[in-house]
Amino acid sequence: MSDIALRTIGLGKMYRIGGERESYRTLRDTLVQAAKRPLERIRHPGAATHYSEELWALRHIDLEVKHGEVLGIIGRNGAGKSTLLKVLSRITEPTEGRVEIAGRVASLLEVGTGFHAELTGRENIQLNGAILGMTRAEIKSRFDEIVEFSEIARFLDTPVKRYSSGMYVRLAFAVAAHLDPEILIVDEVLAVGDGEFQKKCLGKMGDFARGGRTVVFVSHNMGAVNRLCTTALLLESGTVRARGDVHDITTLYLHGGGLSPSEREWPDLDSAPGDAVARLKSVRVLQDGCPAGTIDIRRSVVLEMHYVCLREGSSLMPAFSFFNDQGLLVFVSADFTHARHGAEHSRGVYACRCEIPGNLLAEGTLLVTAEVSTSYPAYQIHFLEYEAVSFHVADSNEPGSVRDGWGRSLGGVMRPRLSWEREFMGRAQ
Repeated sequence: MSDIALRTIGLGKMYRIGGERESYRTLRDTLVQAAKRPLERIRHPGAATHYSEELWALRHIDLEVKHGEVLGIIGRNGAGKSTLLKVLSRITEPTEGRVEIAGRVASLLEVGTGFHAELTGRENIQLNGAILGMTRAEIKSRFDEIVEFSEIARFLDTPVKRYSSGMYVRLAFAVAAHLDPEILIVDEVLAVGDGEFQKKCLGKMGDFARGGRTVVFVSHNMGAVNRLCTTALLLESGTVRARGDVHDITTLYLHGGGLSPSEREWPDLDSAPGDAVARLKSVRVLQDGCPAGTIDIRRSVVLEMHYVCLREGSSLMPAFSFFNDQGLLVFVSADFTHARHGAEHSRGVYACRCEIPGNLLAEGTLLVTAEVSTSYPAYQIHFLEYEAVSFHVADSNEPGSVRDGWGRSLGGVMRPRLSWEREFMGRAQ
């Protein structure tokens, strides 16, 4: 494969959905069913047959990733990003095509992947090193660095089943990044960690890539993708829509149909974003009380979220994060007041709304991430739905906006209407 670290040829992954789960059958059951089938056709000639539906999560994926390349994989939810990473990590077998890998692979996918829940953090470090083919001496030489990076030294001899999701990800990333793999595969799981740890991880991945290693990175954060990656792959409905320079591909994604609608709902609670504590029900962008995909820059806009509290007594804090079309975080707003006073939730559905005043946002498209978390007794995110909704801010250049008839475009991520005073101080000497 020379300079190629990863290659996929005609790769496809198909799942069967619907139909009836086939139970265990004895030889006698099989013979009886074979004898009955012709009689059933005679008695019920028009009877429908139960079929399961084929769902191709990936189809016709031809991909090459070079040694030292940092590839970002982007796309809407359900585009096939996580499935592709699972196939590349050899967690899932492809239905068709093949994968060729040159080098040792470490992957960090969903929380829980790769660790044995009953073993301690120390034992899992040693187990993962052994799985990667490292000697005991090699593992020992990197052990202290892994523990320092993960910041969980106090809990090193605690079974990982007692770790919070944040602790789990800290240790998992530290193991994946420090046990000397040639290829590092990372999914959006880093979102579980806090902001400072995410920066730390992105910095480590940057160092990893500059050392000539290969990184495959899935994220909804276009800012992180643009900073870290050199090239990007845009997936759409399980197929490759585009591949090329990272800035070109992220721009195509953000301006070419990759955006979320301004109103979304998750009617099935079991499959909605969230966990055993809270789940997301809906998110809407409202102006003048009506759903709006394009808003007038002069008037306020309301972000509304409905979520379900599933655990009595939880102290939940909803939040929205606003990103511009370049992936830059514009600002975050959360219900800090109620969270600070520890307002506990009863089981049930809650509606929260935050209002952004007019003449604050700049023109352009904003993508909104919806989140609910708790901060006590430990910080934990219950759901974090990237690009839950989006909306476009339009300035008609009519009286009442910041520009107030000024013809030229204005840059920046915000455009607040501020008070200005002018005073004549006398003629110059």
